[in-house]
Amino acid sequence: MNKRILLFLFLVLSFKALYAQETQKVYLSGKGHDQTVPWDFFCTEGRNAGKWTSIPVPSNWELQGFGKYNYGFAKDSSRGKEKGLYKYRFQAPKSWQGKALNLVFEGVMTDTEVKINGKSAGEIHHGAYYAFKYPIAQLLNYDAENLLEVTVSKHSENQSVNEAERKGDFWIFGGIFRPVYIEVLPTQHITRVSIDAKANGNLKAVIRTTSSNTNLTLSAQLHTLNGQKVGTPIQANLKAGQSELTLEKLYQNIQLWTSETPNRYKLIVSLLQNGKAVHVVEKKIGFRTVEVKLRDGVYVNGTKIKFKGVNRHSFWPTSGRTTSKAVSLLDVQLMKDMNMNAVRMSHYPPDDHFLDTCDSLGLFVMDELAGWHGNYDTPTGTKRLEELMEHDENHPSVIFWINGNEGGHNYELDPIFPQKDLQKRPVIHAWEDFAGFDTQHYRDYNYGIGNYDHGHSIVMPTEFLHGMYDGGHGAGLEDYWEHIWTTPLCAGGFLWDFVDQGIVRTDKNGILDTDGNRAADGIVGPYREKEGSYFTIKEVWSPIKFEAKEITSDFDGKFTIENRYHFTNTNQCRFTWKLKSLGLHQLPELSGKALSPNLKPLEKGTVSCQQLPQNWQEYDVLYLSAFDPFGKEIFTWSFKITLPKTMAQAMVKTSGSAKPTLQEQDSLYVVKANGLTISFSKKSGLLKSVQTEKGVIPFNNGPIVQEGSTNFKNITTRFEGENVVIESTYDKKEAFNTLQWIIYPSGWVKLKVKYFPAAYLTNYFGLNFSFPESEIKGVEYLGNGPYRVWKNRLKGNQFGIWKKDYNTTETGEIPFVYPEFKGYHANMYWCKFITKGQPFTVVTETEDVFFRLFSPAFKTDSYQNYVINFPSGDISFMQGISAIGSKTNRADNTGPMSMKHVFYDYEKEPKRAVEMVLYFDFLK
Repeated sequence: MNKRILLFLFLVLSFKALYAQETQKVYLSGKGHDQTVPWDFFCTEGRNAGKWTSIPVPSNWELQGFGKYNYGFAKDSSRGKEKGLYKYRFQAPKSWQGKALNLVFEGVMTDTEVKINGKSAGEIHHGAYYAFKYPIAQLLNYDAENLLEVTVSKHSENQSVNEAERKGDFWIFGGIFRPVYIEVLPTQHITRVSIDAKANGNLKAVIRTTSSNTNLTLSAQLHTLNGQKVGTPIQANLKAGQSELTLEKLYQNIQLWTSETPNRYKLIVSLLQNGKAVHVVEKKIGFRTVEVKLRDGVYVNGTKIKFKGVNRHSFWPTSGRTTSKAVSLLDVQLMKDMNMNAVRMSHYPPDDHFLDTCDSLGLFVMDELAGWHGNYDTPTGTKRLEELMEHDENHPSVIFWINGNEGGHNYELDPIFPQKDLQKRPVIHAWEDFAGFDTQHYRDYNYGIGNYDHGHSIVMPTEFLHGMYDGGHGAGLEDYWEHIWTTPLCAGGFLWDFVDQGIVRTDKNGILDTDGNRAADGIVGPYREKEGSYFTIKEVWSPIKFEAKEITSDFDGKFTIENRYHFTNTNQCRFTWKLKSLGLHQLPELSGKALSPNLKPLEKGTVSCQQLPQNWQEYDVLYLSAFDPFGKEIFTWSFKITLPKTMAQAMVKTSGSAKPTLQEQDSLYVVKANGLTISFSKKSGLLKSVQTEKGVIPFNNGPIVQEGSTNFKNITTRFEGENVVIESTYDKKEAFNTLQWIIYPSGWVKLKVKYFPAAYLTNYFGLNFSFPESEIKGVEYLGNGPYRVWKNRLKGNQFGIWKKDYNTTETGEIPFVYPEFKGYHANMYWCKFITKGQPFTVVTETEDVFFRLFSPAFKTDSYQNYVINFPSGDISFMQGISAIGSKTNRADNTGPMSMKHVFYDYEKEPKRAVEMVLYFDFLK
């Protein structure tokens, strides 16, 4: 009670500081999961049911230890029974008397019955994701305590609400999950302001009021965000009996809102009585025009747009659907960092602070009326649509409405959207060819792209490249995107989805639960941990596209780029370069500026590195970074200068103090050199054992050819100068794959293998060795990193020296430690294997070698699309690796990069063989 008295005193003092004509919001709850207020609470079913206690508001009660966790597909024995009873006592100051008071709920799951001082505040509200309000001025005790009672049913008594909201492919929660507050308004006040601000500078505002007095005037003044007035006020008098009025004006030299230039203004609307402000409402707006040209595309401010988007649930692992302004800011910043320009609200409207953030930072938004394989009935859907519209209509980021997802469309609601929306934004159906848009989901590359190309609708999949575990998202994106970018009828698409919905299970000792593979769909983890696809997307969706380039001796410092912005000239961007030595020479790091070209959107030109030093060729890598007009890094590209052969020649030491010895021991050739004892099979030439003065290194049983025949035969030995040579003999029919070992006096060992992949089509090819996973502690390597790669997800990494500790992370599952250790890693020059015993290093002079670290756990889905293919053995050195599939597409269905490797030549001639050269240092 003492806390409530303090709260009351705080509110009274706050009221004195507020202007009477402004709408006052008095929060009865907190504003997000990071700021809550305790309410009395009683849960009727499940955990901690049957007793009065307290709960933070806003929240989902499952995360607070009540009720039962439900995923949308689960059969719930408590359906219809699980309810939450809330009580909260608050003071109504005497100063509220004579004012209009609305009790506002921003979101409650799912049915809400409200009483004030034992009296009903109004009809039960059905539906979870929509703000709603009750007028309560006649129900309050002023200058006294009031009792608010809220009964929340997790599942709705309205079956259409359950069909639209409660049977989705996502977690189902209960509770008052968004803020609750009281609006304190003058009796005569503005009830709604609907704004349409066009790119030509024309502003229209439809203003609704509660009063029809003849002495009232409506005035609207445009301001910049820093408070400077723009033009003169627009004013009109309300006539007798008139409660709605339209104000309109054409402004000159307006700065437009886009995802690249999120310019906003403040429109201050005042209700005046005899020239004095009675009520003032402020709206932040943006001037922009959205136009759909059928059989063409989507235009914003006259510019054709390609949407680089993602689907986003309102989600935080410790609080479910209850988020915060900080979470909204984090999420939008991450999307912008991935060079996205759009986001789809799946599958319901978001928190207001999320749309505010999209407005301020620049993201195109598709705002969605809930529905997933089921839809609201027309009366219910009409009410929820009106709430959606009133809440979100003035956000410049919202440029589309979506009427339900994947069959959850009520066609009777379609004409209501333009009736309620002053801006007449386009309406689409997700996963349907509707209204000139083909938004169908998860089309494979061959059928989907081919079908899209031969249609007439604008192609804009509202879900594609499903990101279950490590599949989808970045895997296949480059193929899809390059086709989308160059095809006029394609308007972009939206990845599924942004975040792994791993929820904290308070009933299971706090584990993070993704309900198996159902909710492990994100580009980032539950706490926004970045997976490998994050960086692939960042590069593929970079608005500055660099053409592939090899750095050779005649490099002139120039790179060809394409401007893939929609509204930004590259002269507004900034480019820098950096030279780095990675071990070949000990040179200081150098950096400088690159000249920003004057390229309009869609133009190509060159970026020139200025003041490169004369000795640039002595460095190993050149990094080139691009920054957008706001200073945000677009991406940093790396271009190799030193080739693997040059690096290997510098690293490998061949001379030693004594000549190696060669002995035959039973079935083995045993060679000793500089403290190294290494043995090979006399029959197959395979490595059998490695031992130094410090002990055994359990690296052996290789090279095994994958996919191909390990048919090394007729092994011979000889001395070549000071070196021991052990090699197989070529035979076109039985021993067409060959190996050669060279052991140098230094103890370094060279392996050269020439081999033929076995089939016309193969998942991967390379060389395998055995090494016990239990002995590995980590790796340090020079190559592309730090994330693993797949054949259809090679972009996003940088060339450099990387160190990774061993982990058992499986993407999308506990412990969400990234980057994952196991898997393929690209562009190896050398790799040091850090073990529990003696470390060893492998160096290659062969370009484009992948090294493989063990095998992630096999996982798949009910359709057998997500299948991880790995070679045998434990550690591999590959020249071709496998692609990865997703929940909805097999790997080979996501474009040319995902196809298996193709070999036409079966002539077993050595000159046509694939060749790999490796060097081993077992002594350091």
